[in-house]
Amino acid sequence: MKTKSAARNIFYGGSLFFLVIFVALTVDSHLYALNVSTDQAGLTEAVVRGKRVWEKNACIDCHTILGEGAYYAPELGNVWIRRGDPDDPEVAREFIRDWMKSQPSGVEGRRQMPQFNLTDQEINDLTEFLRWVSTIKTQNWPPNDAG
Repeated sequence: MKTKSAARNIFYGGSLFFLVIFVALTVDSHLYALNVSTDQAGLTEAVVRGKRVWEKNACIDCHTILGEGAYYAPELGNVWIRRGDPDDPEVAREFIRDWMKSQPSGVEGRRQMPQFNLTDQEINDLTEFLRWVSTIKTQNWPPNDAG
């Protein structure tokens, strides 16, 4: 038969055990993210400015990056890979630049992306941000090429 003292010790011991496991897994996740999944060397000033453009224009209100954001418009975490040529990165840059400048497309029955009137520098920075996002090791997310 268990006493109150034994039950209390089991509770505190179990709580401490799971707290230690939780902290260890959290530290491991952060170390993995810092050392493996993110291309820190490629994190240039243009990428940082592109992220600011992304945030300033609230792109995440419609699009997702790596599954985070709204599901109104396509996933953009892999747009560089989907619309590019591995041997010629300028193909993806051109596609994104032309796409941004041509909005709204005016195609009847399709969702329309607004025209943000971004400068060429802002479009280039946003393109660099999307290029950088495509280098993140996502463990095969999204599950299909279309996002």
